[in-house]
Amino acid sequence: MSQIVLEAKGINKFFHDPLEVQVLKEVSFSIDRGDFVSIIGKSGCGKSTLLYILSTMDTDYGGELIIDGISQKGRKDINLAQVRNEKIGFVFQFHYLLNEFSVLKNVMLPGIKLGKYSEKEIEHRAYEKLKILGIQDEAKKGPNQISGGQKQRVAIARALINDPLIIMGDEPTGNLDKKNSEIVFEIFKELAEEYNQSLLIVTHDNDFASRTHRTIEMEDGKIIDLGLK
Repeated sequence: MSQIVLEAKGINKFFHDPLEVQVLKEVSFSIDRGDFVSIIGKSGCGKSTLLYILSTMDTDYGGELIIDGISQKGRKDINLAQVRNEKIGFVFQFHYLLNEFSVLKNVMLPGIKLGKYSEKEIEHRAYEKLKILGIQDEAKKGPNQISGGQKQRVAIARALINDPLIIMGDEPTGNLDKKNSEIVFEIFKELAEEYNQSLLIVTHDNDFASRTHRTIEMEDGKIIDLGLK
């Protein structure tokens, strides 16, 4: 039985400055547990705007967003912040690691913020995530002592620390060379297929997108292909 982790129902979005422009038009789709889904489309088609809404960062939209069976429409900021920290892992084009902390501590930070486990348990879990990504040997180093590709793997480990329902990526390979892009793709594939992790990745890289389980294509704020086989 499929288990829907995220569902968008008729999402509309308008920008009002200086003129009213509709940037998303009746966007509807769902993502199941273990789905590895990419969103493609030309710059300005609404991909990043949509991701911002799906991640609960933007609450000014029409339609409905359901995460883990609960509608996020009209919820208080404090509840949405909890959803982001507990249910969603983020991987961006830039890794946003903090140089004053070790690799291990960077991975631990969202876990400490969530406060579900003791610090010792969070440290153990962080080390396990680094192990899955093959960079446990870098745990004690600072982010400025590791390569760009390794930094992005640390960012993925950090996104995984709270065992999120879904990982959302905004151009996560956009800043990487071909070799490191391939490593990140293989990590995402393994997370989906071996760990049943759901992933939603916005990308300009058509080669990357073509190898995900499903590719959603957008044009002018609308979905023109849901990528359903």
